[in-house]
Amino acid sequence: MDCVFCKIINGEIPCNKVYEDESIFAFLDISPQNLGHTLVITKNHHANIIEIDDNELQKLILVVKKVANAIKKGLNAEGLNVFTNTERIAGQVIFHIHFHIVPRFAGDGIRFIITKKNYQGQEREIVQKIRKNL
Repeated sequence: MDCVFCKIINGEIPCNKVYEDESIFAFLDISPQNLGHTLVITKNHHANIIEIDDNELQKLILVVKKVANAIKKGLNAEGLNVFTNTERIAGQVIFHIHFHIVPRFAGDGIRFIITKKNYQGQEREIVQKIRKNL
């Protein structure tokens, strides 16, 4: 497998490790959005949040919370953005599940812009389509 994150876990590519346990690994992003931008990944390869099994996802999100808290306290961050991208259209570049933790500070100039769309009147149909697949 030619996965850059798997290579990082195996020590083939160096990183600035923040956290490691038997199933989860966290390290500083090499292209950070802000000071302390950290990626939290599973050691087992899963492409994204849709493909990972529930037990491993639970372990992952608990470590995301733990690392996010440590980043906030350790860097005196005023807030955090925590997110994952799923599939190329949503911005996923490396197809190994990972959560970004981006510390936020007053005046840091970072903006996550979400364009609002109007789907008024379509809510019932949208809800039905989602619920049918739960």
